[in-house]
Amino acid sequence: MQRLGGAVKDHYPVVVLGAGPAGLTAAYELFKQGMQSIVLEKADKVGGISRTEVYKGYRFDIGGHRFFTKVDAVQKFWKEILGDEFIKVPRLSRIYYQGKFYDYPLSLFNTLRNLGIAQSFLILVSYLEAKLKARLGLRREPESFEEWVIDCFGERLYRTFFKTYTEKVWGIPCSKIRADWAAQRIQGMSLKRAVINAVFGSQNAKSLIKEFDYPILGPGMMWERCQEILDSNGSPVHLHTEVVRVERDGKRITRVIAKQGDRMLELTGDQFISSLPVTALLRKMHPAPPAPVLEAAKGLKYRDFLIVSLIIDQDNLFPDNWIYIHSPEFKVGRIQNFKNWSPAMVPDEGKTCLGMEYFCSEGDATWEMTEPELIKLASREAVDLGLVDKLSLIQDGTVIRQHKAYPVYDGEYRKHLKVIQEYLETFENLQTVGRNGMHRYNNQDHSMLTAMLAVKNILGEDHNLWDVNTERSYHEEFTRDEMKPQESPTQAAQLEPAAS
Repeated sequence: MQRLGGAVKDHYPVVVLGAGPAGLTAAYELFKQGMQSIVLEKADKVGGISRTEVYKGYRFDIGGHRFFTKVDAVQKFWKEILGDEFIKVPRLSRIYYQGKFYDYPLSLFNTLRNLGIAQSFLILVSYLEAKLKARLGLRREPESFEEWVIDCFGERLYRTFFKTYTEKVWGIPCSKIRADWAAQRIQGMSLKRAVINAVFGSQNAKSLIKEFDYPILGPGMMWERCQEILDSNGSPVHLHTEVVRVERDGKRITRVIAKQGDRMLELTGDQFISSLPVTALLRKMHPAPPAPVLEAAKGLKYRDFLIVSLIIDQDNLFPDNWIYIHSPEFKVGRIQNFKNWSPAMVPDEGKTCLGMEYFCSEGDATWEMTEPELIKLASREAVDLGLVDKLSLIQDGTVIRQHKAYPVYDGEYRKHLKVIQEYLETFENLQTVGRNGMHRYNNQDHSMLTAMLAVKNILGEDHNLWDVNTERSYHEEFTRDEMKPQESPTQAAQLEPAAS
């Protein structure tokens, strides 16, 4: 690495932007193929939204990350990095609605007891009405989340369990959210299947997973170990390093300029992989992309969120990994119990740590609250929900803010993303990967899969990352082939999924 004219200049075969799961997976797969790379990350730690934050010895998972996949290549990656440093965690979560807790997945008797016979009967009638309208052709193809859920479950169940929580998460009416998101996140579910599961158990129908792997010290442990491997094998991961300009010449990226403290890095490369938010990548390009592309980038939206982590002087509050708060009178959207992910996340076995998750947007009233105000709000809500006996048991807390956590699937996103995709596909040596790199609400394993295919492309294969089958990769009910990329018969993307 040379220092010329006040800037550090160097060349790498591959320059990777972003050290989340997608960026680090790409760098690690390149390392295994004997190819050197450099990874640039603005934050102070790796992992992106899959990082582990630490406060006074307490560890926090940003959003909750179950290590479960049907993609054998991803499973192999995880085991290769961490080996036996996983624990098996039973999956348990519930829904809080109107003062009562509902089992998730549904338990028939629990649901009937909470709703009552009359309300349950009305939900069933509403469901049958929706199915009859569909059979008679009286409904059009659903375009919004609201229409999609009503078609599947009926209007009464939609208003009971889907509407309030979804609008809390996204901050916009369900009628303004694309049906794409619903089809992606709730694929294959139906009231009929839910009832079969509730009555007979999972042996008679596909069901949600019952347990999952989890790194002993949280998901960030995976990516910190990956960073160590890369750093010690000639593929450095630079933290506190912000990409300020991505230079292009025609159809090729030529150079990346990054700021690292008081020095500048000027990096050239043969290939470039970006997991930066695609909107940020386009804004950093020089010369600037065409005006229609920049306008499309302005049209894409994100949802932020923050976690208020509370340290509580009780050893056992509730058994769930997390609880979904559907009741609109509470601002909190979801509550994690970190001790139930891994006991090692909490250094004092006599205490519990809760992560109170608030979905918001930068600049809104919740985001602008001070840390003491947020801790006070979260503490009061934890007590009012009946999860903590009294305020005096809450001994400490901290706030973690996460920008651009979720790409928003509003009514305009598909049109804007098409413009951006078509522009990015013109580049010969640039690939975008991961959730933010492709503006897709995917899970960790799918982000990793896009990175693996990007590396295969660098090695001479031909995969269109935008064709990877995202529609079913989110669900824990898919068959053997549904996590594979969409391929033509001549392609040979052999990322075989694990056996069911």
